Amino acid sequence: MDKDEKIFDMEGENPQDENLNGAEEAEQNETKETEADTTAGDYDTNDAEGEDISPLDKALDEIKELKEQLLYKAAEFDNFRRRTIKEKAELILNGSEKAVQAVLPIADDMERAIENGAKTDDPQVLRDGMELIYQKFMKSLSTLGVQKIETTDADFDVDFHEAIAMVPGMGDDKKGKVLDCVQTGYTLNDKVIRHAKVAVGQ
Repeated sequence: MDKDEKIFDMEGENPQDENLNGAEEAEQNETKETEADTTAGDYDTNDAEGEDISPLDKALDEIKELKEQLLYKAAEFDNFRRRTIKEKAELILNGSEKAVQAVLPIADDMERAIENGAKTDDPQVLRDGMELIYQKFMKSLSTLGVQKIETTDADFDVDFHEAIAMVPGMGDDKKGKVLDCVQTGYTLNDKVIRHAKVAVGQ
């Protein structure tokens, strides 16, 4: 090889080297395209995942729902409380309605007895009329749960009796016994509403 050919080889471009460089560039471009596709795929995946509700958003939604339920329950309880107060006030105001209805017929009988009493002078007729009215009245009280406290030959009981007098010298068999009832006592549904005032043997 002469000198001119060597210079050409050193300074000129080698076709093999050019092919090698082209292959490397093509490989690098392909690698870049692959990385770009991968990046784009990752971006698409993130977008798809972004459409899902995050735990924070889910928790906020649950808190909002619980607040709405709490407000609803509070309003419902407030309505219940107001309704209960109203019903209680009406019960206190009109609680005696049943009792009044029970004794109104007695008032009617007493009016008739007064009218008939003005037409007769027979005391027995008046007595019988009063006896019938009294019996009817006690029957009406019984329907309301009112009962008389029995005192005849009863042992003195502080739960039902109130001793207003102690009578000595009545014998051992009368000791601690009710001797006389000064004022009748009553119970309402087994609850004492008035103690019987009695005299007790000592």
